[in-house]
Amino acid sequence: MFTGIVEELGEVTAVEELRDASRFRLRGPLVTEDAKHGDSIAVNGVCLTVVDTADGEFTADVMAETLKRSSLGALGTGSRVNLERPMALGGRLGGHLVQGHVDGTGTILERTPSEHWELVKVSLPAQLSRYVVEKGSITVDGVSLTVVDAAADHFTISLIPTTLALTTLGLKQPGDPVNLEVDVLAKYVERLLAAGVDPLHAKETPA
Repeated sequence: MFTGIVEELGEVTAVEELRDASRFRLRGPLVTEDAKHGDSIAVNGVCLTVVDTADGEFTADVMAETLKRSSLGALGTGSRVNLERPMALGGRLGGHLVQGHVDGTGTILERTPSEHWELVKVSLPAQLSRYVVEKGSITVDGVSLTVVDAAADHFTISLIPTTLALTTLGLKQPGDPVNLEVDVLAKYVERLLAAGVDPLHAKETPA
């Protein structure tokens, strides 16, 4: 589980194309300082498993399913990426609950600079539209953000200088793809309501 608060702006140092997968080598001295084989690290919002670490870098295998559902397949040597380690139980939840399971991809449509922030418009796949609401939370390339406006086919986010400077969102241009993860709590509520369960008044069934 992650919070969507990016810890480090990393870099892809190598990509090995396999028959049905890709092996990425990524540089991230901060996120690898206590990482070991089998740990998880979110890369642009995608939860990946660490294969090995050395000299501030780590290797991760990316399966075909992940490449199909995310924008990781567009990465190459030299690409910058957002990196985050899993949250520690008992720590502060700075963003919102993020699983690192990408729900779909969007595209940067517009960037509107202001004096102290930048408004960014992102396309929204139709199947995710119902989960995105004004002032709700969404994860864009692993960054926990608050939705400014939500429409059927797009949403807008407001980026502060810190986010622009310390994440890849400061580098993205119109036409660039981004990974999207909607709030998992909304999906659970939808599933319960579809099953005819009232989450606010549900009672346990006696054993």
